[in-house]
Amino acid sequence: MTRSETMAEVMAPDLVSSGIPRPQALLFDWDNTLVDTWSTIHHALTVTFEAMGERPWTLDETRAKVRQSAREAFPALFGTRAEEATRLFYEAFERDHLAHLRERSGAGAMLTELSNRSELTLAVVSNKSGRFLRIEAQELGWTDHFHRLVGATDAPRDKPARDPIDLALGESGCAAGPGVWFVGDTDVDLLCAVNAGCTPILIRDEPPAAGEFPGHEPAAHVADFSALLNLALGR
Repeated sequence: MTRSETMAEVMAPDLVSSGIPRPQALLFDWDNTLVDTWSTIHHALTVTFEAMGERPWTLDETRAKVRQSAREAFPALFGTRAEEATRLFYEAFERDHLAHLRERSGAGAMLTELSNRSELTLAVVSNKSGRFLRIEAQELGWTDHFHRLVGATDAPRDKPARDPIDLALGESGCAAGPGVWFVGDTDVDLLCAVNAGCTPILIRDEPPAAGEFPGHEPAAHVADFSALLNLALGR
């Protein structure tokens, strides 16, 4: 069976025949999966790069390059000044993030429906600072949808390590495994899912290109939250 044939089968509502187990838990990335935050991230990075005397990235570069948490990415970007850069980034981010916070279309309605299913556990695993993540969830009125909201530095290691997945599932009655779906928009999300033995689900407009995610291919691709909801609920 080819990869394209497998993907086509996965998109059918019959999850048993497709090879994807029905979910016991759904873990979500946050930035640009549930909420649209590219403009805020880009602005905070621009402030940081300029203060460090570096050329700021374009918005397209930001979209392409931002994957890791500041804890993981900034030492390579700024060397011995990584701590200073981290402080500047979060100061700039804190000034603006709530003013520009927007849910992605359909995210709130999907979370409401899924959280009403007592058999499902929902959680967030993000490389955003855990403090800001929880502030944003509270601002959107989403906190009660989730068993846990895990952000950068909450676990010993950040995505793509499995540590934040294990933390997010702690005391939920669900252990990491194929029955846990990780829904995200980047390679880091898919790799994190694979590292924990979970089912990686790619959510974005464009389907994955051949060979785009070597070794951590998505088990399914969905373009929007309506399609994700239908897939998760088998309808």
